[in-house]
Amino acid sequence: MSPDTEMTTSPVLLERDGEIAIVRLHRPDRLNAFTNEMCERLIAAFDETDADDSVRAVVLTGTGRAFCAGADLAAGGETFVLADDPDTGGAPADQGGRASLRIHRSDKPVIAAINGPAAGVGVTMTLPADIRIASDTAKFGFVFTRRGLVPEACSTWFLPRVVGMSTALEWTLGGRMVPAAEALERGLVRELAPADRVLDRAVELARELITGTAPVSVALTRRMMWRMAAAESPEIAHRAESLAIYLRGVSDDVREGVESFLAKRVPQFPDRISGGLPDLFET
Repeated sequence: MSPDTEMTTSPVLLERDGEIAIVRLHRPDRLNAFTNEMCERLIAAFDETDADDSVRAVVLTGTGRAFCAGADLAAGGETFVLADDPDTGGAPADQGGRASLRIHRSDKPVIAAINGPAAGVGVTMTLPADIRIASDTAKFGFVFTRRGLVPEACSTWFLPRVVGMSTALEWTLGGRMVPAAEALERGLVRELAPADRVLDRAVELARELITGTAPVSVALTRRMMWRMAAAESPEIAHRAESLAIYLRGVSDDVREGVESFLAKRVPQFPDRISGGLPDLFET
């Protein structure tokens, strides 16, 4: 794995391991505490990975012994005193929410390699990931009520869908630190690994998702699954799937997928995400 040309002083680094992009939170001296600059750099990194057809999946991780300690509290009690939105004069957009929504909108699969403690936005930003792998020594803290706050980063939408309403309420109302074993049991993470193996294991899983699969179909499947998580009836899924099958059925990808299967060879899918994805959810 080699870093790109970004300065190592950046709070977010973008690295490559073949077709896998590694987005790394990089403020190890501050336990990767979240700042506005980190938010902007994180969004930019996902913009870059989406625009690059050679990237097939993204792994999000942290540098050092923590994944992310949450918001940087260097400003003390003034940390969460925010200026009005200059356009509306009202509440500004939650920065954690902006980061989470950008991860959610990724056209590539996202795996979170949680290499150490994750608290506040450090854990809520991982909820839009498709898979979460954690260090066996990691801890998770939805600690908002203990700071006089409420959950953010769209976590009131994501968390109940990941772990169920009862667990989501237990963790967010009480705000206690959740050990790795409990996070695994409740479904927050897929599996645990030694801290020095978390990133490698996440890359392995990412490669399993992309090997032999069509990039456009992977992107559409990810969109459909997340969108249908909030659909009010299966008929909505039926309409979207019918349109997707209709459009994909005449694609070069499907022709290659079927012909390669019949010929017992590895498929070489020609379609690219940069060519555009159909809107399956037109109203």
